[in-house]
Amino acid sequence: MSDLDSDPRVDEVNRLTLGAQHALTDQMIERLAITGGNALEVLDRLDDETTRDAVHRLVDRLTEMEKAGSLDTAFDVVMLLHAMRNALTDGMIERLASYTEYLVTSLAHEDVLDLVARSTQAMNEAVEESAKAPASGLMTTISMLSKPETQRGLLFLLNFAGKLQQRLSPASAGKSTIAEQN
Repeated sequence: MSDLDSDPRVDEVNRLTLGAQHALTDQMIERLAITGGNALEVLDRLDDETTRDAVHRLVDRLTEMEKAGSLDTAFDVVMLLHAMRNALTDGMIERLASYTEYLVTSLAHEDVLDLVARSTQAMNEAVEESAKAPASGLMTTISMLSKPETQRGLLFLLNFAGKLQQRLSPASAGKSTIAEQN
């Protein structure tokens, strides 16, 4: 008989092992086998160079986010998105879908597309002409103000800004414009 057989610690470990063997049911052994198999599969995937690089990059980025203090913010955003998704009702989703459809239909209208194309072209041409124009002084600017096209342009911008402000103010939501009254 060896010294190990008479050691009380070895006897205690043997008793614990024997007790665990008797306590394990077939279901528990099956679950342990499945868990062990899954763990080995994960370890096998980590052996792949691409996966290993991805995990290292993820850990590096998480460390950077923690140092910058943005990790909590990222998790807060995820929680907010999750809460928004849970709070959406079927009615809200239907209204959002119909609004999106209306918006896409409105923007896809031929007149809107034509307006956008012409406006973009006009802006690009105005930028090119403005860049070619020589620098002018105060007298040249005053001289330009006396031209009818400059006055009409300024009047147009003032009228446009006024009408836009009327349409955007909440108080004028129910009011009609002077042109609509006539």
